[in-house]
Amino acid sequence: MRDQVLWRKTGRIATLLADRLNVDTERALDLLYNSHTYALLTNPDSGLQLQSDTYILNDLLRELEV
Repeated sequence: MRDQVLWRKTGRIATLLADRLNVDTERALDLLYNSHTYALLTNPDSGLQLQSDTYILNDLLRELEV
């Protein structure tokens, strides 16, 4: 169950990122998967999974310095 929730959250964040950066979803997923933010997102001990998609997107954008 947890994997399905994370999978859906990842998809939503990638879609938001693609819209914000005006790139395709594949590029957004690449940026997300290769980020420190994603490493934290996949670590249940970080608590990032409990944050909103927008909160995580803003963390990712700060990391990417966009």
